[in-house]
Amino acid sequence: MNIDWELENCCGDEERLFLIFYGIYVIVFALLFRTFLMKPMNVLSVFVHEFGHTSACVLTGGKLDAIEVYQNEGGVTKYRGGCQCLVIPAGYVGSAFWGGAFVAMSGNRIGATVVAGMITGALLFSLCYKPNSMMVMISLGFSALNAVAVFIEWFVFDPFLEYITLFYGVYIGYYAVRDIYDDLITRTADGSDAVACSKLFRCCHPRCVGVQFWLVAFAFQALGLYLALVWRATVEN
Repeated sequence: MNIDWELENCCGDEERLFLIFYGIYVIVFALLFRTFLMKPMNVLSVFVHEFGHTSACVLTGGKLDAIEVYQNEGGVTKYRGGCQCLVIPAGYVGSAFWGGAFVAMSGNRIGATVVAGMITGALLFSLCYKPNSMMVMISLGFSALNAVAVFIEWFVFDPFLEYITLFYGVYIGYYAVRDIYDDLITRTADGSDAVACSKLFRCCHPRCVGVQFWLVAFAFQALGLYLALVWRATVEN
């Protein structure tokens, strides 16, 4: 298989449709971001943020006690131990990373199926750690939605799941960008991840940390879109 890194075979009808959907999603999210219609996705994005802390904690030897997500779009990860210099930034950076990764993997039905499985697995995993009622609701709701989307993709109609997981990836990435800007750049809130990072790395002001997170979030989305197009062009080729 020759990987089309230079996108010489881009963009055919399917790639253009993929880009159109990406653009439509961004516009729709910008218009409806603070409306009740996006509430479920906002809560899911908060979960991805908290799961970033969870992953870093577990991978660096910490112990997870609970993951909680609230209706007001707040959340908390209760843990002990772990490498703080990795666990603290893993919320914003982790959600930006997963947003970009989900966009990239949406370039193919196999990748999209893996994304649906990963999201479902993470949500069900969270139920093992003293979830609050909102956590239970989004875990069961999105798990059921993903199962239906996978069934439709493989047995009824395709492409379908690729645009569902693209929706996830774009929204989670968009949420990370907006969240970082609102919480870390325009203001400095006591107890935020940026303040905690600035205490670990004394050379960085909290807003400077926020700007770095913000640039990383944009970079992950751009990289994810590029890799999705590479994947689509390569598979078609």
